[in-house]
Amino acid sequence: MAVTLAKTLRWPAPAKINLFLHVTGRRSDGYHTLQTVFQFLDLCDWLDFERCEDGRILRTTAVEGIPPEQDLIVRAARALQAHAGVKAGARLSIDKRLPVGGGIGGGSSDAATTLVALNFLWGLDLSLEELAKIGLQLGADVPIFVAGEAAFAEGVGEILTPVAPAEPWYVLLKPDCAVPTAAVFADPDLTRDTPPITIRDFLQGAGRNDCEPVVRRRFPAVNAALDWLSARRPSRLTGTGACVYAICTDEAQARKIVAEVPPPWQAYAVRGLNRSPLLDRLARARAAAEATAMFARDEPID
Repeated sequence: MAVTLAKTLRWPAPAKINLFLHVTGRRSDGYHTLQTVFQFLDLCDWLDFERCEDGRILRTTAVEGIPPEQDLIVRAARALQAHAGVKAGARLSIDKRLPVGGGIGGGSSDAATTLVALNFLWGLDLSLEELAKIGLQLGADVPIFVAGEAAFAEGVGEILTPVAPAEPWYVLLKPDCAVPTAAVFADPDLTRDTPPITIRDFLQGAGRNDCEPVVRRRFPAVNAALDWLSARRPSRLTGTGACVYAICTDEAQARKIVAEVPPPWQAYAVRGLNRSPLLDRLARARAAAEATAMFARDEPID
């Protein structure tokens, strides 16, 4: 006897940071080729999903500055619906905690969580690899969030090799601005020919963020935030957004620096994670569904 779920709640969409970001070239279609390492953070958006039978995809919470039709959670739900020929719909709600425009993958992570959660809610049983292919149509960073493991990424970000860097505490700092990715990659001064490195090179300390000089020059608020944080701990821009981060020796040091951050900057003491909490949430959902199915079949549970 199959169990039909009406809703599934509290799915995490974690932030990520780029431990380095090299731009190694530019393809004929205009996309840049990259090398980077993605690591997750324990700072998350939280999403709830409710099944509906009329086929509509509805976002039930407002997100400042993002109309529903442009929201990646709506687009992800519709992409999955179309790919699998699903007749059911869903109501989507989000508790938005990740800063928009910060370069920590908020929209991409939300999209990945939507794909994984609705795949479960709708009973589609698509593999994570299939979901990642759907996600790539929505953004280059979506597959890493679907895969859920820290990874050395190449290509446009879709070629992933799992890695296991240290999982330290960080200070994540968001200055009072947003950085559009397109503007950074369109800048004529962006370095586009960094020689490729190996995973061993990275683990031995190689790597920088090629976008950092461009962002520093174009966005004074980010430049000031980097200068402020670098005076306290070694710091770096993450991705192509506004957020900067510093590696700390422990949680206490991270929280001490966060307490010193001047307004209007946002600051967080966060832990690096090599396994996304999304995978743990999916495992719990599957276990609960199996237990419910056993009760429905009147079978003993080991």
